[in-house]
Amino acid sequence: MADEVKTIGVLTSGGDAPGMNAAIRSVVRTAMAQEIRVKGIRKGFIGLLNEDIVDLNGKDVADIIHTGGTFLYTARCDEFKTIEGQKRGAEVCRKHGLDALVVIGGDGSFQGARRLSELDIKVMCIPVTIDNDVASTDYTIGFDTAVNTAMQAIDKIRETSTSHERCSIVEVMGRGTGHIALWCGIANGAEDILIPERYNGDMDSLIRFLADHIMENRKRGKTHHIIVNAEGIGHTYEIAEALERLTGIGTRATIIGYMQRGGSPTAKDRMLASAMGAYAVNQLTAGKKNQVIGISENVIRAVDLNEALNMVKEIDPFLYELSGVIRR
Repeated sequence: MADEVKTIGVLTSGGDAPGMNAAIRSVVRTAMAQEIRVKGIRKGFIGLLNEDIVDLNGKDVADIIHTGGTFLYTARCDEFKTIEGQKRGAEVCRKHGLDALVVIGGDGSFQGARRLSELDIKVMCIPVTIDNDVASTDYTIGFDTAVNTAMQAIDKIRETSTSHERCSIVEVMGRGTGHIALWCGIANGAEDILIPERYNGDMDSLIRFLADHIMENRKRGKTHHIIVNAEGIGHTYEIAEALERLTGIGTRATIIGYMQRGGSPTAKDRMLASAMGAYAVNQLTAGKKNQVIGISENVIRAVDLNEALNMVKEIDPFLYELSGVIRR
């Protein structure tokens, strides 16, 4: 059949996240089981434009399921945002005989995939980002590992905060979303959780609220205070300085940073990556194209790429309400 998929390309793009290697491994081995060739594109869309393309086999993806990062490397590519770059990318796909392309990354990477789909390149997208901000899936690969990494760090910070009777404000990643902060705030028993989805931009009012809450807790006999702050709000050091000045209580700021993007993926992320990678290949061999793979109500499914990119992911209102109840 003219539309039969015989060769698949796979690339990782955007920010790295734990589980990328597990997803690549699943794509390669599922394709091989169906006698489909796989070519790895190194360094994302930059590698596609530069034709940095290699054949992949089962041996190439051995012993990587437990590793963080991406062995295909990743990068951001401004050139691919241009029409000329997109057309050249499509030409490279055809030149190398790629019948379809599996793009592993987040919303930004999927925008690039959509441009290729508009140029008649079949694409499948696998959501891998610690931010958990892809709306068409309940969870993105890498989110669970990042939350666990941040949670363990905050547990350690709490011990020091308790010993010194301090306030600690800890900034976690998430770009413009508060999923990591909300999950860590609940899991760590934080006294306050700051997320951009519930922030009105009035920093002075926010600081006064936090200072009042710290002092209220002190009157109730609580001698330490943990604030989890999403990077979408930022200003962590400035908030710490202002709180110490207003309350007279020692306040320390910690930005956990890029350690959240590394490390060995959790069992959940390895399972999601394996399932989504296999599902992406199976969708292609079933004649499907231009979809985002995801999980909804614990079932792996596919959503049309354009539909997925038009969705908006909101913070779970129940979890946010819960965080306010159990922190008291």
